[in-house]
Parts: sequence; C-alpha cells; structure tokens
Amino acid sequence: MFKILQKQELSENITLFDIDAKDIAKKAEPGNFILLKIHEQGERIPLTIADFDREKGTLTIVFQKVGKTTYHLGTLNEGDFISDIVGPLGTPSHIENLGKVVCIGGGVGIAPVYPVTRALKHAGNSVYSIIGARSKSLLFWEDKMRDVSDELIVTTDDGSYGRKTVVTVPLEELLKENKDIKLVVAIGPAIMMKFVCKTTEKYNVKTVVSLNSIMVDGTGMCGGCRVDVGGESKFCCVDGPEFDGHKVNFDLLMERQKMYLEDEKEALRIYQEKVGE
Repeated sequence: MFKILQKQELSENITLFDIDAKDIAKKAEPGNFILLKIHEQGERIPLTIADFDREKGTLTIVFQKVGKTTYHLGTLNEGDFISDIVGPLGTPSHIENLGKVVCIGGGVGIAPVYPVTRALKHAGNSVYSIIGARSKSLLFWEDKMRDVSDELIVTTDDGSYGRKTVVTVPLEELLKENKDIKLVVAIGPAIMMKFVCKTTEKYNVKTVVSLNSIMVDGTGMCGGCRVDVGGESKFCCVDGPEFDGHKVNFDLLMERQKMYLEDEKEALRIYQEKVGE
C-alpha cells in the first residue's frame, strides 16, 4: 500500500500526488515510469515519474483525468492509499553535456519533461525550454521549468497566455538562430511530438520523444505497447519509453491509441453513473 502524502490540483483536470514510495524513489531516474493500480480489482495504468525525492522517499506523479481510472484516482485524497505501484520501469533518459539543448512539454507532458530538463541543466547544458497547452487553464509548472532553463517560452493555442501559437513555431525560431543545438527532447501528445520531429528533421537535430502507447504488464511480455521504430517493433516498456523521434511511426502509434477509445468512453460513463456525477 502506498500513502498519498500531498494532493494538488495543478490545473483543469490535472492533479499531482506526492506518494510515500521509498524504494521506488531510491532508484528513480528521469525518463522512468511506474505502473499503478488503485485497488485489487483495478486497471493497471502507466504514469511517467514527474519527480522524486530520495531523502524524503517520495514519488511525484501528475495525471490528467480523461478515463475511468484517472477519474477514480482523482477522487483520492491526502491520507488515502493506492494498492499497487510498480517501478521504476523503462530505460532512463540518457543525460550528458552536449552544449545547447531544447526541452519541450505539451499539456500534461510538461510533468515528465521537467526531470529530464533538470538533469540536462545539471549536466552543464544550456537549456531552452518550451511549454505549451490549449489554454492558460491547462498550463502548470511554469516556475519549475523556468528554474531549470536558461530560457523558457510559453505558448497557448488560444492565446490566453504567453504566445498564441504552437510549440513548433518557437522551436523553429530557435533552430534557425542556434545552429549548434545538439538535442531536442519532446514529451506530449503524439501529434505534437510528430510535428516537433518533422521540424527538427529539416535541421538534422537529434530528437528524443517519450511515447505513451497502450500498456498492460510493463515488462515486455504482453506486447501491448509495441511501436514501430525504424521499421522494427519495439516495446515502450522495456526498449523505451524514449526513442529517436525521427524513426517513430507516429501515424501507427496514433491509430493504436484509438483502439479502445469507445470502450474507454463506455467505462467512464458507467463509472460516472455509479458515483452519481
């Protein structure tokens, strides 16, 4: 059992938990994820680790309430317990001093890009960061990202805060102005990561993305999280979740993400009827 020590509503439908998870916090690295199950009969869902504190033994997760399990998770409060958390899973981010790098977080992807950004900054890189969302109400962690960046650019689709544009516009400006950018890291919706990669391909800049495929067991046994990378099948849980974005078949990824969309909608409808929402 894992106790929720802190709950914070970061923005519209986006919630943060600090969880007592000493063994996981001890070994967690940027890029890792966990598998979580609320109760014995619950669904297993993957969530990327947003932060960790080895001294306090805490793990930070950030999730968006979009389906039955994440809505249920959002009803828990400080002092409540989560039945099962397995981790850290996945291959950690490769961190080194490359010189100039760009880190991009879109929507709830701001959370997992934060520890990667922090690690790249601590490794001595000059870090340009871009965070974006559909509107101001969906933005969070601006101060945290600014603290680990040499420059931070904020965008919103509707212009309610920061620049009214998508993240690829300031990205291309940075790539034009800084020919020595060595790496771009992008985490967010698949469609955003796809167009980030299309942008960086023109400048031949290495681009790493973190893929959010459907996942079941998280150990490479079920094959549910397979993705096409460079024409080969890879498993997000053990080969990733980070991959060379220029090799990812994003169209196939997005098709697979839709496989259970109707089932997920029905599960949420039944859950909301049951709890009276």
